[in-house]
Amino acid sequence: MKRLSIFVSGGGTNLQRIAEYFAENPEVEIANVICNNPNAYAIERAKNLNIPCKIINRAEFKSEELSKELLNQKIDLIVLAGFLWLVPQHLIDAFPNKIINIHPALLPKYGGKGFYGEHVHEAVVAAKEEYSGITIHYVNEHYDSGDIIFQAKVALEEGETPDSLAAKIHTLEYKHYPEVIEKLTIDN
Repeated sequence: MKRLSIFVSGGGTNLQRIAEYFAENPEVEIANVICNNPNAYAIERAKNLNIPCKIINRAEFKSEELSKELLNQKIDLIVLAGFLWLVPQHLIDAFPNKIINIHPALLPKYGGKGFYGEHVHEAVVAAKEEYSGITIHYVNEHYDSGDIIFQAKVALEEGETPDSLAAKIHTLEYKHYPEVIEKLTIDN
């Protein structure tokens, strides 16, 4: 069995979708949720899904104790699902090519510090891009610069707004993120 740890900061819609996707799969278990925002709705989602959730502050996140704890729990893959903090080197070292993230744009465009959620969609619409999409990538010591695992794109239409684009991006996330996670857990 492959054990996942899902890191969240916000609403947890990707957490919900991933949990639903793997609910009937005995080969994949969401072992825990790590959240850096005590007010995140994702905490309630984890509770409703009966997944243990740990709320951490910056000091705990930067402490090597977190890596030790996850290694002791035999975590196979760390999945960032709307997690907004830069991952510290101790986690990257403890889980080489075992931490993935989903970004709501076609990297390398519209990535890096400050480019998350609606900020990305606003920038894409303002630039009158023809396409946007999602990028699933490995996590390294820089925001949104790890090796790309998967991308899917969607066309922007006349009159596209950041909100309408966000809805399209969410559809791509909910479809593809669980599938890529499944492929990575099977292949490793």
